[in-house]
Amino acid sequence: MSLYGIIKRPLITEKGTTQKEANNQLTFEVDRRANRVEIRDAVEKIFNVRVVKVRTMQMQGKVKRVGRTPGKHRDWKKAIVTLAKGENIEFFEGV
Repeated sequence: MSLYGIIKRPLITEKGTTQKEANNQLTFEVDRRANRVEIRDAVEKIFNVRVVKVRTMQMQGKVKRVGRTPGKHRDWKKAIVTLAKGENIEFFEGV
């Protein structure tokens, strides 16, 4: 699995912005098969930062109606990455 295959996209939400300002934590959608060590290595190498801690959670896809029949969004994995003091990622700064 490549580094860019592990990290799918950043999740930019109101809660994520608050976590960034208060605790220097960033949230990413990651591959469901990736573990914490792989996520840490991918973030450190892609963004050239130092990672202190990685927390992961499995998110269940929501059930939505599609006409008369119920449909389901896909399940996905979320990672909350804590960066070392003084570290930041630039594309989160303008948000």
